[in-house]
Amino acid sequence: MLRKLHFSLMLFLLFCSAGYAADWVNLFDGSTLNGWSVRGGFAKYHVEDGAIVGTTANGSLNTFLCTEKEYGNFILELEVKTDQLLNSGVQVRSHIVEKESVIWFILEGLTQPRRREMKPGDVYGYQVEVSNEEQGLSGFVYDEGRRRIMLGERAYASDNKSALKDNQWNAFRIECRGDRIQSWVNGIPRADFRDMMSDRGVIGLQVHRISENTGPFQVRFRNIRIQELK
Repeated sequence: MLRKLHFSLMLFLLFCSAGYAADWVNLFDGSTLNGWSVRGGFAKYHVEDGAIVGTTANGSLNTFLCTEKEYGNFILELEVKTDQLLNSGVQVRSHIVEKESVIWFILEGLTQPRRREMKPGDVYGYQVEVSNEEQGLSGFVYDEGRRRIMLGERAYASDNKSALKDNQWNAFRIECRGDRIQSWVNGIPRADFRDMMSDRGVIGLQVHRISENTGPFQVRFRNIRIQELK
């Protein structure tokens, strides 16, 4: 009897320490943009061959296709394929500015606070980079629209070689647990750091602004699913 109680207690403790994970949920139904809305600029998004396709627009600012729901602790998986000349990204725990406001923050190593003026429609928060093989930045995390710096450089994988491959679909995995953010590209660890400026927010798919009279360029996203961690 004691052995059974001990075994049951061990299972219970393992369950609690791991945290409860909900079932996987598809964020994209493969045929419509239901549950998403365009924010920021005026780049275009449409569905083609079971993927969300973002197309650049001359004169547009960074544009984001954002979930209507916010998420806190989760595992996010998706596949991305982008033109080599187009930078893109996946926003997590991000925010949409509803009215003119100011954000204050302190950068590491500095004592004086800095301010960032925000206007309605701006999107800011953690962005998991999608670049190309030459740049080698895919999977690293940038604080879009807020501190505007790369985060957690000391925690990046020692191998700086790009995990992303040009001209093919690439698998991204992003985990947000408490103050810890991790990412993988094609199974290769990229970012692993702690930061707590945002503990929840929307997920967004970025079409980056482009230089005048270039493009159009496209980025594609498919098989987007999330597992919330309770």
